[in-house]
Amino acid sequence: MTLTADHEHDHAPAGDLPADQLDLAAAHLRDVLALVVEHGPGHAALVVCDRRTGLARALAEGYRRNLPDATFIDFDSVAPDAVLAAFRRMAAGDLVVLVQSTNFRLEAFRIRVELFKLGLKVIEHVHLSRMPGAQGAHYIASLAYDPAYYRGVGQALKARIDAASSATVDSGGETLVFASRLEPAKLNIGDYSGMHNIGGQFPIGEVFTEAQDLEAVNGRVRVHVFGDTAYLVNRPATPITLIVERGRVVGADNATPEFARLLDIIRADEGEVWLRELGFGMNRAFTRERRVDDIGTYERMCGIHLSLGAKHGVYPKPGFKRKDARYHVDVFAVTEAVYLDADLVYRDGAWQV
Repeated sequence: MTLTADHEHDHAPAGDLPADQLDLAAAHLRDVLALVVEHGPGHAALVVCDRRTGLARALAEGYRRNLPDATFIDFDSVAPDAVLAAFRRMAAGDLVVLVQSTNFRLEAFRIRVELFKLGLKVIEHVHLSRMPGAQGAHYIASLAYDPAYYRGVGQALKARIDAASSATVDSGGETLVFASRLEPAKLNIGDYSGMHNIGGQFPIGEVFTEAQDLEAVNGRVRVHVFGDTAYLVNRPATPITLIVERGRVVGADNATPEFARLLDIIRADEGEVWLRELGFGMNRAFTRERRVDDIGTYERMCGIHLSLGAKHGVYPKPGFKRKDARYHVDVFAVTEAVYLDADLVYRDGAWQV
């Protein structure tokens, strides 16, 4: 989402998480290291972390237990040049882990992009300060990696999406119809075989696409959460019903002042509010009721999310210029059922493929 300059609404430094959560973090990270990024003893590991929050400290401890020979750097105790120098000492195929209560700033250095250019594997945890208290446990649970589920269901969803001529989202009394073939689906399922870059931002769990013909999207959809201008989860007391005509949001029943402001911002800069991404979230740690405040993390929630605004760089479209497309705001549909063509693929909080 690109609504304001990235400013943190940090919570006060949180206390340490209980021992059982540390054990769980270590167990989940062991699987991430072995099964997802396939880090082995033949390669070095560097963990750059901070100690500002209990969740950051818990993840750092989880990595210490699994990477006893790794180099650990406390980001707040060294100069930026020392971190950059440590990156450049790594060899292709080595692993860099970033554990960030906010988002590390190294001048113009775009950390993950530049690390990928060096041929390094990357595991990135960001904005941990936005998930205080019990949300830390939800975040740790979201790191669990079940290869059969993510790879099996993820690949099956992609196959169904790529073959479908239409998609329908039933959000409980309202229906949104994508009366178009869908773009080839992209996967974020922890399987990097055949890919140039290995790793990314965690947690994972998403298959996403959009309509090939954006104007073929029509109907109504109930939204239970949206990303606000501070990049935080905003949950209105009553779901907001978006009215979509020819791929554009033309109305919003039960809109809160904050949501109305968000639509006004998009319209002021882009002229209208396009609906683009159709995201199939797969992470079972997050549900409509079990949430975290960071919108980029909650985006993996098991169910459908959509994006408002013209920005979706993954799928270039005629008439959409990158310089003019400024906004990509995630909104989360009340997801009762999802159909690809006439086939039911989601019901009762789970994917049915």
